[in-house]
Amino acid sequence: MSLVPSRVFPLVTLLLGLTLLGGCAGRDLALRDDAPRGEALSLERALILSSARQALGTPYRFGGNTPRGLDCSGLVELSYRAAGIPVPRTADDQYRQLPAVREARPGDLLFFGDRRKATHVGIYVGNGQMIHAPGRGRAVTQVPLEIAYWQERFLGAAGPAP
Repeated sequence: MSLVPSRVFPLVTLLLGLTLLGGCAGRDLALRDDAPRGEALSLERALILSSARQALGTPYRFGGNTPRGLDCSGLVELSYRAAGIPVPRTADDQYRQLPAVREARPGDLLFFGDRRKATHVGIYVGNGQMIHAPGRGRAVTQVPLEIAYWQERFLGAAGPAP
């Protein structure tokens, strides 16, 4: 039995639609709280996390990358600079240029946005939490990642630290 063109077109259309919908689905937010093979975190990751924790309470400032005021990518820049690791300045450039990882470990970057562009970045600290600079009128804070808001906007993770 052969498929006639009138039956093939709806089938192809259905399969194409399912493929496109699958491409729109969010990526899984895979997190890991340990180092590979049970090793301790690297010195660089420890410095990144220490710097990010020291920034808690720092006021948000658009374009800020100093202890006087930080935006989300400025927090990343400041924390990675403390570990001697240069990173691009904006969240989208960080997302596009830094090495992607499948599972985020403490010290890795988590990116959020709208599929066309990363509009926000945070630093994974472990135990399902990240430190980030949330926006105008707020301060650098630590938040849980289980919230639907983060799950729905998650784009991927990057691990530029050893």
